[in-house]
Amino acid sequence: MLYLYQCLLGVLCLSAIWYNCYAIYAAIKFFSLTPQIDIDFHPPITILKPICGLDIETYENFASFCKQDYPEYQIIFSVRDERDPCVEVVKTIVNDFPEVDICLVISDRTIGTNLKVSNLANAQTKAKYPLLLLADSDIRVQPDYLKRVIQPMKDPSVGVVTCLYRPQVRGWIAIFEAIGISTEYLAGVLVARFLEGMKFALGPTLAIRTTTLEEIGGFQAIADYLADDFQLGYLSDRAGYKVMLSDYIIDHTIATENLADLIHRQIRWNCCTRVSRPWGYLGLIFTYGTAISILFLIATYGAIFSWVIPGIVLMTRFIMAWAIGVKSLKDPVARKFLLLVPLRDLLSFGLWCYGFIGSTFKWRGRKLKLTRSGKLILLTVDSTKVLSA
Repeated sequence: MLYLYQCLLGVLCLSAIWYNCYAIYAAIKFFSLTPQIDIDFHPPITILKPICGLDIETYENFASFCKQDYPEYQIIFSVRDERDPCVEVVKTIVNDFPEVDICLVISDRTIGTNLKVSNLANAQTKAKYPLLLLADSDIRVQPDYLKRVIQPMKDPSVGVVTCLYRPQVRGWIAIFEAIGISTEYLAGVLVARFLEGMKFALGPTLAIRTTTLEEIGGFQAIADYLADDFQLGYLSDRAGYKVMLSDYIIDHTIATENLADLIHRQIRWNCCTRVSRPWGYLGLIFTYGTAISILFLIATYGAIFSWVIPGIVLMTRFIMAWAIGVKSLKDPVARKFLLLVPLRDLLSFGLWCYGFIGSTFKWRGRKLKLTRSGKLILLTVDSTKVLSA
């Protein structure tokens, strides 16, 4: 039995080596693509920005969307409560950028358990243009953002465009989270894109045609799902539209202040992945080479020969983390704290294991339960944390 256990762990280690190498290859292929910019393609766009509470440098994040080198676009901020501190920030933005078409929607209309989706639906009621760009409140962009993200929409078969992102952090816990995003999560996105194409979208920002959105049932169709971004891409793909990964990389601010917040967020992501892509979630075992290598060393009692495979696993892991996080994404956090990757891997592995049994989590002052279908059930609400979350 011990021999079989050793063999199994050895195979998993070899699989991790293959995965690390393949992720490097997928990154090289993607980032070697030459961006095609048609300066004459600039259809009018409506940006929908659901907001709830303050993020790091909220004003600067919002202002970056008002400085776009783009001829015609509209920004709609949507919030549920007029007492939300973001409301004053939006009013300041409106005053500071009078030349930009900006609208603030305050509505507590709820179409499902996912309040972010309700915010998006409320914002859409004021949309002027047939191209929608969904953008989270905690991202920051450069003036060429709209011009570049919208380019794939020249192809009428494209229904959704989404983007990779680069973490911007403050504090050690946020650094620890950011390392996982740049060197682990986004590596998985690039591998998935190369193996099967984009059949999902990423949450921080995505563009979608209103015709595509209507065909998949509108925001109502995803209002009870945790993974609203995944569902928009997944349903669009099922409807026959292409989901494209843009070459543009956005900056995503992370304000995680303590380890508990990081764990809650990771559990939420893991639960989301498990119900959205159950086989894909199970397959993540082949990517956790750092943790598996330790188990392999324990199973072989640290014999001299048994250090070779874990050594190769760790080497390829560091090369992959550098190739994607540092070289491709140009993430300063990954560059400065690359040596923390193994520790982050161990945390990810532990939370991945928990993801098989966990189904409840906290999100913006609410305790939620995730059903097997991927839908949310509201359990409790802490009203004191909703606006500050």
